[in-house]
Amino acid sequence: MSGIQAVTDPAAVPVAKATADRAMGSGSGSGSGRATVKPDTGARTEAAAGVITDARGRIDDLDGRIIGLVQERMAVSAVIQRERIGSGGRRVNLSREMEVLEHYRGQLGRPGTALAMTLLELCRGRV
Repeated sequence: MSGIQAVTDPAAVPVAKATADRAMGSGSGSGSGRATVKPDTGARTEAAAGVITDARGRIDDLDGRIIGLVQERMAVSAVIQRERIGSGGRRVNLSREMEVLEHYRGQLGRPGTALAMTLLELCRGRV
């Protein structure tokens, strides 16, 4: 398995049945035939606004999990640095950092390198 996969099909994002039912039953509501942009979503239909709202909720949940994992990574990195320094080694192991950069680039492409650099920066010097 190659790690993270992008969702390219909007239908692949789970949508609650209640949202879908609500969206199908409501029209534009204006009767004028003009679509109106739904606040905070940029959508022009109730159905699209429902999908966007549900997907954003899922993204918010994922972001919370990602932040928790980054914090956990920072704590583990601090243990590694403390042990390395305590044994007479250097705080940073550049060959290991290069491995991390290559791993992220291999899984996520060029932007993965920038993400890995940010993670490494967050995890350095916490001893």
